[in-house]
Amino acid sequence: MGLQEEMRMAVICSSNMNRSMEAHAFLAKKGFNVKSFGTGDKVKLPGSAADKPNIYEFGTTYDDIYHDLLNKDKSLYTQNGLLHMLDRNRRIKTRPERFQSNNERFDLIITCEERVYDQTLEYLDKIPEDNVAVHVINIDIQDNHEEATIGAFLICELVNMLSSAEDLDNEIDELLLEFESKANRNILHCILFY
Repeated sequence: MGLQEEMRMAVICSSNMNRSMEAHAFLAKKGFNVKSFGTGDKVKLPGSAADKPNIYEFGTTYDDIYHDLLNKDKSLYTQNGLLHMLDRNRRIKTRPERFQSNNERFDLIITCEERVYDQTLEYLDKIPEDNVAVHVINIDIQDNHEEATIGAFLICELVNMLSSAEDLDNEIDELLLEFESKANRNILHCILFY
């Protein structure tokens, strides 16, 4: 078994709807051991106006959210891509999951925006230490369908680089610098023990 199957990884965005799910789907198709999460208090999706978002509890199924939006305004939510996104999500897993409610351990955590990176580090800092290392990396990805697709490719490229390392802990800084210049994106990285 190669590092690809062995490395346990999580991809995290705010609501576990768009960016983390696009990357989850892409990485899973490539054979990676991946899960996805959100760090927000609630799952938030665009509504009929900027000040009227659709808000759901984590744990509400993608299927229930899909049918709720379908009943509210099929035309709007088809046109803006939310129904398509939810259809994809429900083929990957049952419901959005909140990272802070999860007690699994990962070797690699990739976040999709700096605020989510900060929330992830804050949560990991509160977990009792077992001296298990986890690399937490942030790649800023705008929360729209096109950027989520591009972000999934970038995340997969990064994960391929990292999983082919002979000694990840010693090579990661160099690999991240190489990726950062190639992808033309700022990367945040830290190693924590939990």
